[in-house]
Amino acid sequence: MPEVWSAPVRFVECDQQGVVFNAHYLTWADEAVNAWWETAGLPFGALSAWGVEYYVKASALDWVSSARYGDTVAVDAELEKLGRTSLTLGFTVRVGERVCCTIRTTYVATADGRPAPWPDEVRAQLTGG
Repeated sequence: MPEVWSAPVRFVECDQQGVVFNAHYLTWADEAVNAWWETAGLPFGALSAWGVEYYVKASALDWVSSARYGDTVAVDAELEKLGRTSLTLGFTVRVGERVCCTIRTTYVATADGRPAPWPDEVRAQLTGG
């Protein structure tokens, strides 16, 4: 899984014990998904050329250890599944080699507010074919 995003843990992201509050892991996945699209050759706004947007359908998190104030978190992202109208990404949030959290998020492609197939050009860009 390639690293796509990293940042130091900010004080505002932590509770009184200096441990990252759980909701921030999803914020980091949101940052990472934008970087993931860019590494796939589809920077922010590129999907609009085909009249497509994407939205989160579901996210599941599994915490393994805590990130803390002063750590630098890195987020790895990998395409796990590409469906007709959705895709699922796996994210690993880590400090160094220590895994803090894994996240699996499914996104749905939409056009005019309704699920829509991924355009062939997007599908080819994501699969390398």
